[in-house]
Amino acid sequence: MKTRLNCVLVIDDDEPTNFFTNIILEEAGCFDHVKIMQSAQEALDYLRKSEEPGNEHCYPSPDLIFLDINMPAMDGWEFLGEYRKLSVKEKVIVVMLTTSLFPEDRLKAEEIPEISGFENKPLTIEKLNLILEKYYSLRA
Repeated sequence: MKTRLNCVLVIDDDEPTNFFTNIILEEAGCFDHVKIMQSAQEALDYLRKSEEPGNEHCYPSPDLIFLDINMPAMDGWEFLGEYRKLSVKEKVIVVMLTTSLFPEDRLKAEEIPEISGFENKPLTIEKLNLILEKYYSLRA
């Protein structure tokens, strides 16, 4: 059983949300790296670099991704379309972390194989522990 995960990647354009999420993830103390990306494109660029040999120290490959739905330029759904083309996705748990209260978004997420979970913001230590226990047998 793992006691720590290598990297968690948060993809969200909202700075206050990212600040709060970062505090929760850092205080959990079970990630070697916490990476926050404010756009889907920035996250895709990061993930592409993480796939390149020799980049594992500068661009650690994530074990867990928290993905917002509503972002400018490229939303979470569009991100997933590009994400499918990456090889890194084979071992990553993706959780939609959103303010969306639309049942259609939850249903859509359930139909996408790359998405493992759907949670409403804000991230709390309780939500994080449920995710960590379910997918990694780990607690913060």
